[in-house]
Amino acid sequence: MKKTVEICVYGAEVLCPSCVNLPSSKETYEWLEAAVARKFPEQEFTISYIDIFNTQECDGDKKEFATRVVEEDMFYPVVVIEGEIVGEGNPKLKTIYSEMEKHGYVAS
Repeated sequence: MKKTVEICVYGAEVLCPSCVNLPSSKETYEWLEAAVARKFPEQEFTISYIDIFNTQECDGDKKEFATRVVEEDMFYPVVVIEGEIVGEGNPKLKTIYSEMEKHGYVAS
């Protein structure tokens, strides 16, 4: 059995200053969850939304990365799959699907 992949979406309620006409981080998280579930049906994955300005509930790695997003002025949402940044600002589904396939997921 393959390992269940974790997708993390780092963002904030306030839109990224450079991403004014794009969906919010939370909307991107919800859209991504639905899109990945459709592309890889019956294949388990987890997806987490991490508010970069509210990390009290997060483990150490997620807290550290959230801090990095803020300090390095990354365009959010930032999508991370198994520690690999696969999207920033306006993530592309093709890139995310490709990364999932690297972890053994099969598109249907």
